[in-house]
Amino acid sequence: MTLSKPTCSKIRSRAPKFRPDVSSRSIYSSQFWLLCTSSLLFFASFNMLIPELPAYLSSLGGEEYKGFIIGLFTITAMASRPFSGKLADRIGRVPVIMFGSIVCLVCSLIYPVLTSVWGFLFLRLVHGFSTGFTPTGQTAYLSDIIPAERRGEAVGYLGTAGTLGMACGPALGGFVATYFSVDAMFFTSSALALLSVLIVVNIRETLETKQRFNTDALKIQRKDLFEPRVIAPSLVMCLTAFSYGAAFTLIPDMGRSMGIENKGLLFTYFTVASLVIRLLAGKTSDRVGRVAVLRVSTGLVILSMIVIAMAETKIQLIIGMVLYGLAQGATSPTLLAWATDLSDPAHKGKGVASLYIFMEFGIFLGAMVTGWWAGTEIENASHAFLTSAVLSLFSFVFLVKSYKDKLQQAV
Repeated sequence: MTLSKPTCSKIRSRAPKFRPDVSSRSIYSSQFWLLCTSSLLFFASFNMLIPELPAYLSSLGGEEYKGFIIGLFTITAMASRPFSGKLADRIGRVPVIMFGSIVCLVCSLIYPVLTSVWGFLFLRLVHGFSTGFTPTGQTAYLSDIIPAERRGEAVGYLGTAGTLGMACGPALGGFVATYFSVDAMFFTSSALALLSVLIVVNIRETLETKQRFNTDALKIQRKDLFEPRVIAPSLVMCLTAFSYGAAFTLIPDMGRSMGIENKGLLFTYFTVASLVIRLLAGKTSDRVGRVAVLRVSTGLVILSMIVIAMAETKIQLIIGMVLYGLAQGATSPTLLAWATDLSDPAHKGKGVASLYIFMEFGIFLGAMVTGWWAGTEIENASHAFLTSAVLSLFSFVFLVKSYKDKLQQAV
C-alpha cells in the first residue's frame, strides 16, 4: 500500500513547526504531573488483574474462554471510543478521564461477587469501558497543554507513568493473590482506581468551549466514527497491536509451563523495558520524525515475536519479553504523537479515539485468534507469535514503501 505524493504533501503541510529551544520548564505544569500520577494508578488498577485472570477463569470452569479475557475487554473499549472522543470534544476532557477510572473502581469491587463464568465474562465486557474513556481523555488533555514541538516527549512522559503502573500492577497483583487471596487482589485494584479518581478531581478542565451533557452527545453519526487524517498511524497500530493481544493472552500460561510461579513478573520485565525506551523514543521522534522511529520499533516487534515463539527456557522467554517491551515502548508514544499531529485541532479527541479504535481492534483479534488457536495446548503458542511477527512485518513494509523519501519532522 503506497500513499500518493499529494497525500504525503498534505501530511507534511499539517506537521507542526518544530522549535527545539522551548524549555521544559515552560510546558510541564502541576496539572501535567497530576495527570501522569492519575495515569499511573489507573493502569496499575486494571493491569494488576491480568496475570491472574486466566487461572481465575479456569477455577470457575471457563478454561476454554481464556481468549475472551482480553477479547471482551477490548470489544467495549473499541466500541466506546467514538463516544469518548466526541464527549471529550464536547463536555470536556476531565469527565471522560474520570468516567474510565470509576468503571475500574466499580468493576474490581464486583469481580468477587459474580462467580459464574458468564458473570465473569459480562464483567470483562463492562470493564473495557475504562480504557475506552480514560486514555482518550488523557491524550486530548495533554494536546491542550503541551506545544506541538514537544508533543512526542510529553507523550513519552505520560506513557512512562502509565507503563510504571503496568510494571508495578502485575507484580503487585501476583503478590497479593499469592500471599493473601484473589479477592484481596480485586479490592486492591479498586483502591488504586479510587486514588486515580481523587487525583483527577483536582485537575482543571482545558476544553475552552464546553457544552452541557445531553443525550445528543451519545448519538454517533458516520463522521464521528473515524478521523480520516490519522489513517496511516492507525493502520500501523492495528497490525502491531495483534502481538499485544497474543502476548497478554498466552504469556501467563507460557510462563507457568516454564516454571515461572509469579506470572506477573514476565509483564514486569516487559514494562520495565518499555519504561527504559519511552522517553528516548518520544524525544527522538520530535527530532528525526515519527516514521523513522517507527521503522526501528516495528522491526523490534518482529524480532521479539520470533524470540518468544522459539523460546524453550525461562531466560529465552524473558529476553523475548524485554525485546517486546522495548518495541512497544517506542511504538506506542510515537504513534500517539503522530496521530495527534495529524488530527484536526477542533477534533483532537476524535483523532486520538480513532487511533485507539484500531489499537483495540488489533488487540481483540490477537487475543481471540491466538486464544482459540492455542486453546489448552500451550505448544501451539509459537504459531500465534509467528503470525504476530508476520503482521508486524506488513506494518514495517508499509512504513518503508509509503515513505521512501526523507520525511519531515512530524512524518
